[in-house]
Amino acid sequence: MKKILLLLVVAGFVSCSQTEEKKAAVEDTSTYAYYGDSITTEGAIAVAELPKLMDGKQTMNAKLVGTIEECCQKKGCWMKVDMGDGKTMRVSFKDYAFFVPMDAAGKEVVMEGVATLEETSVESLRHFAEDAGKSKEEIAAITEPKKELVFEASGVILR
Repeated sequence: MKKILLLLVVAGFVSCSQTEEKKAAVEDTSTYAYYGDSITTEGAIAVAELPKLMDGKQTMNAKLVGTIEECCQKKGCWMKVDMGDGKTMRVSFKDYAFFVPMDAAGKEVVMEGVATLEETSVESLRHFAEDAGKSKEEIAAITEPKKELVFEASGVILR
């Protein structure tokens, strides 16, 4: 009888500790801010992995996680996300339907949408530089189009 009682007590401790572990694994989303389409954080891959996954592709649907390096300082209509290799990826928002806060730099972002390899014109690059608050000299120094990976997000979560 003592063995059965001991077994029940041990089983109770084990099940309680597993419940606590499961609770700890649940993500606290109460401090997240959501923009655009409703998305989750599940299945997001690091932005740094995207170039490897895009190898040979012009476009790709993806859910990414990364850190915002810079945002449009006029209204939050684009952001640049750190790609981990000294480069950034410009992110715009589908149908210009939503913006992110202008003070979002430094925050972690999860975004879902379409990645595209494209050539950005000098005019567009200068426009983005102006939106970012760059000096007239920095804007004038942009003289070549840039082939780059860009992302159009349909939904964004800021952590």
